[in-house]
Amino acid sequence: MGEGWGEGLFSEGFNLKFGKFEIYPVSDGSFMLDGGAMFGIVPKVLWQRTNPADEKNRIVMGLNPLLISNGKRNILVDTGMGDKGDEKFFQIYKIDRKEDLLTSLKRLGILPDDINIVINTHLHFDHTGGNTIKNERGEIVPRFPKARYFIQKGEWQNALNPNERTKASYIFENFQILDITDQLILIEGDTEIEEGIRIIKTPGHTRHHQSVLIESEGQKAIYLGDLIPTTSHIHHPYIMSYDLFPLVTLKTKKEILNRALKEDWLLIFEHDPLIKMCYITKKDERFKIDEERLIIR
Repeated sequence: MGEGWGEGLFSEGFNLKFGKFEIYPVSDGSFMLDGGAMFGIVPKVLWQRTNPADEKNRIVMGLNPLLISNGKRNILVDTGMGDKGDEKFFQIYKIDRKEDLLTSLKRLGILPDDINIVINTHLHFDHTGGNTIKNERGEIVPRFPKARYFIQKGEWQNALNPNERTKASYIFENFQILDITDQLILIEGDTEIEEGIRIIKTPGHTRHHQSVLIESEGQKAIYLGDLIPTTSHIHHPYIMSYDLFPLVTLKTKKEILNRALKEDWLLIFEHDPLIKMCYITKKDERFKIDEERLIIR
């Protein structure tokens, strides 16, 4: 880890020291997805109030991996889009990489060799693109050569054997090499990988989607991945058409939000372009952002 860890880390007055951990949402830029697909059965007249669409009906999505450090280990949750896509790929998704993952990490004094663990919530291309890079010989190699990559065994198997509906979401060069380099750790179900860092299964988006629960000194936070990708998706019916099991998403979302409210969890959003973290409250039987405790970066 580079010198000066923590110096100037929490700008704009936000203190992201979380018990014994330092947590920080880093960035791999942004991209755009179809707004209708992002909100499923919810009419555009409702979702466009908070997520305005462009002329192609696309809305802006953040690419917000999470860095967690306990002073000894650096854990990175998801890795964004990466830079291996061709021009057509970048145009379809209108990828904006004014900020990229390595630059964002370097600003914190973190280099690729400093990452000890990578957790992929699932293996879709917007969560794993930064797992690997092309080296000077054009070979695909792990971006983080000293890291172990933690993935649900079921998700790994499904990604390697996609069907007609799912194959566009998985790009093999983002993850296949990890098995060859012996950096792959396949887990099954809820697993504590470090004291205070627990992977929990949160199915719905995919059958084996996982989130990351952080607990320290009486505080809890959860990195939601694509279970609740943005703050707009906190409301129960707001479920993506991309979800393979939408009714399972609904059930999982209810369970997580009820626990988050009861135990005062900090929610961390992977795709919100503005609000990276917040707490929630409840009014008229509906979950809402606690406007007094949100973090915008």
